[in-house]
Amino acid sequence: MAQFTLPANSKVQPGVTYNTPGAKDAKVFKVYRWDPDGDANPRLDAYEIDMASCGPMVLDALIKIKNEIDSTLTFRRSCREGVCGSCAMNIDGTNTLACTKYIAEVKGEVRIYPLPHMPVVKDLVPDLTDAFAQYAAIEPWLKTTTPASGRERPQSPAERQKLDGLWECILCFCCTTSCPSYWWNADRYLGPAVLLQAYRWIADSRDEAAGERLDALEDPFRLYRCHTIMNCTKTCPKGLNPAKAIAEIKKLMVGRR
Repeated sequence: MAQFTLPANSKVQPGVTYNTPGAKDAKVFKVYRWDPDGDANPRLDAYEIDMASCGPMVLDALIKIKNEIDSTLTFRRSCREGVCGSCAMNIDGTNTLACTKYIAEVKGEVRIYPLPHMPVVKDLVPDLTDAFAQYAAIEPWLKTTTPASGRERPQSPAERQKLDGLWECILCFCCTTSCPSYWWNADRYLGPAVLLQAYRWIADSRDEAAGERLDALEDPFRLYRCHTIMNCTKTCPKGLNPAKAIAEIKKLMVGRR
């Protein structure tokens, strides 16, 4: 049987252990660390935290680590309300948001890695440059040719309801980075998050460029690399269904022929 291993300089090594003497309710967090300015391999540092003085979310623990134990730890965060998507990372083997992930949901030590299959800028910060370039490629704005009848472009309640399950996407890319098809074809396949966003504009009754948008997606790789593996839907921290949105685009493609 063929065996595949990481290059020697990519193998994660044991890191530094930080203990908290006298902790009443100790919990260990193992955090991926990598510094691009050095030559060392990535490592997994272990931080022991007293949960009696820590908030309930994984992001609370990361902030406590950075503020009180190791100021060199690097990660993204902003709203702390599951709205901005900044703190997306892999926690206990699942892509999710650190600000909405309860520490109590993880049995034993908490393992924290950056989003998988993305270049790492530093520690828990993935490079999302290509992902956002793909998002820009679908032209995520309202496109019309006819002037609005007034100050607004109205929608009926039924038309507005079609956007539910789409507009809530926060572009955290948890779904995209959990998709094997994206791992294999990230340079050509748009991925679940971007395709869900593409369908959001196709389904919008106010948009007049549905045909143009479908033309742009008619490609063996941009859309059709989706094999309905469903990892995207399973991991979405907002409870959305990117796989369904992709299937709706495919149905529209068939309807055009």
